[in-house]
Amino acid sequence: HKPTRGWIPTSGVVPACRSLDTISIFSLNAGDACVVLAAMVGTDPEDPYSRPVKGHGFDFGSVTRFSLGIPRDKDLKFFGNAETEALYAKAVEHAKYLGAECVEVNLSPFLEAAKLLYDGPWVAERYAAIKNFFDSNESCLMSVTRSIIGSGKHWSAADAFLCQYRLAVLQAQCNVVWGMVDVIMVPTAGTIYKIDEVEKDPIILNSNLGYYTNFINLLDYCAIAVPFGKQGNEIPFGVTFFAPAHQDLPLLHLASKWLGGEEMRATTENHRRPDAMAALPNGQFQIAVCGAHMSDLPLNWQLTSRGGRLVRTTMTSQEYRLFALPGGDIHRPGLVHVEQGGTNIAVEIWELPDTELGSFMEQVPFPLAIGTIKLVDGSTVKGFLCDYVATSEAEDISRFTSWRSYVDSLKEQQLSSPLRP
Repeated sequence: HKPTRGWIPTSGVVPACRSLDTISIFSLNAGDACVVLAAMVGTDPEDPYSRPVKGHGFDFGSVTRFSLGIPRDKDLKFFGNAETEALYAKAVEHAKYLGAECVEVNLSPFLEAAKLLYDGPWVAERYAAIKNFFDSNESCLMSVTRSIIGSGKHWSAADAFLCQYRLAVLQAQCNVVWGMVDVIMVPTAGTIYKIDEVEKDPIILNSNLGYYTNFINLLDYCAIAVPFGKQGNEIPFGVTFFAPAHQDLPLLHLASKWLGGEEMRATTENHRRPDAMAALPNGQFQIAVCGAHMSDLPLNWQLTSRGGRLVRTTMTSQEYRLFALPGGDIHRPGLVHVEQGGTNIAVEIWELPDTELGSFMEQVPFPLAIGTIKLVDGSTVKGFLCDYVATSEAEDISRFTSWRSYVDSLKEQQLSSPLRP
């Protein structure tokens, strides 16, 4: 797992590019990675590039449907390896099986940004990291290391600014893609080389190995690499999922799903997992809706305009009754908790950024309110409830078990009624 840049302080680590460096985590599963990540995150006054952990956006890794970016064929490179190309095609099909709605994306601005890492002034930052040692021990360095880092001496301050401007342009172009997809999947490496092959042509082959990864830190993304099969020579293949900064937890959830786990199962002590989850703030608020806020109904825009996303559909426990409330410009139901005589009522669970919660709740009129609803699986979620006093003149429609079914029945009645002059 490659965490969001700055989440893990790099104090005490010999820098490569200090402004871009990120400490990665290698683990057996997503649960362990989460535990390790939670233990390491936090700001450090000795590392000015460290930053606080922020809550994530839409948790694409925990839903049944999500949008997955797949590079255009012209942007994919496997460097002559037909086996890895075939494995990636199978990985795309596996992603669809897991609920991905694949969207072809233009990877060219990402790839152009990647070239800036070694073909731009950030090489000068690598030189700055070991300047004193390099200048006094240059002859001791491996020739390829000396060649790459030594080239950093030739970049000017003006070059650094010009490339920062170009990077900002590329990042804006990449941001357009994030308006289309939740996460992007690429091969972790288009092919894998043997050590002697790399030794013969280290710069080109290492560049090939970084084709899908060298832009990640420059563009401030987080990423996670997971295995997916092996080539005929038993060399493994894998894919990498990446997303904008602070989307680490959704990536970990998606990795767990990819590896066959319904939830993140850590091999470490179970009592540590809740602490790990708590250290990575959610940033999202889940709310159950049972009426006009449901998908394609009149008030659904109040959720979608605030970045709300449908997580799943389910039912309440058998402790509720549903009423059609009278009056109002928009027909609404009222969900009421009862001690007996209740039934399961259909609800949609939506995820809303917690920063949007206040403005959303301002739109909730009496007799409705946001309270705690018990679901059929025994879990609880916040959602719309109705003050019982408002049901005295309301029609009990619990027999429909769904507001949508009730609305459909009204439409059928209108169609079957004789026309009147």
